[in-house]
Amino acid sequence: MHRVLILGAGKIGALISGLLSESGSYKVFLGDVNGATAQAVVRAHGSANLSGLSVDASDQAALVRHLAAHPVDAVISSLPYYCNAGVAQAARGAQAHYFDLTEDVEVTRAVIRTADGAAQAFVPQCGLAPGFISIAANELMSHFDQLRAVKLRVGALPQHPNNVLKYSLTWSTEGLINEYGNPCQAIVDGRTIEVAPLEGLEEIEIDGTLYEAFNTSGGLGSLAESHGARCETMNYKTIRYPGHCAQMQFLMNDLSIRSIRS
Repeated sequence: MHRVLILGAGKIGALISGLLSESGSYKVFLGDVNGATAQAVVRAHGSANLSGLSVDASDQAALVRHLAAHPVDAVISSLPYYCNAGVAQAARGAQAHYFDLTEDVEVTRAVIRTADGAAQAFVPQCGLAPGFISIAANELMSHFDQLRAVKLRVGALPQHPNNVLKYSLTWSTEGLINEYGNPCQAIVDGRTIEVAPLEGLEEIEIDGTLYEAFNTSGGLGSLAESHGARCETMNYKTIRYPGHCAQMQFLMNDLSIRSIRS
């Protein structure tokens, strides 16, 4: 049975730990800076293959010591993006495979540098976007001899929005703000360029319901690097209910949240 350490007992970490432990193929250790939070997830799942523990993954030295004392086959980070570079280095030292769900481009590049020459696998960007959307797009693209335009559109939305933003936060707040604040990669006329977040607003209608979509950072993943040479246009936009982009532009630009992010 493979031993896996999952870092972060939030909504995503709790879900991953439940899926892996209930499969019967993994002995899962769910670590969080708040050990009580991890233990609460363990009690909720009730799986004999799931254990909770206290681990401060923001302290890289402490994480290194933990992995040395409690070896695992793989480390999965469901932490905020800014923690992942240090976690990847700790996993490299422990000779453990590494996975994360980061959307941050610079963190992904740091993980790639850490992975250079490693015997184990390093797989960042394993979320919805980048992640699943990249896999789906790559599969579809493989059926064409020539590519002209690839448009990726993704949005996790509440069925019944009940706030001004018409949005329900289901994952890292820091990660969401990061997507709204950082430059976005796109391919235009066969060249890879950077475009501004919260721009490129367009209207989308799906099954009679109107949505909007706009540029956000990170969602293109490695597709531009993998397929950019054979594609004229490629871009990624996030889908939201109408009006969300204007609200976020007010917060990020007019109130200068973009410039005061830590």
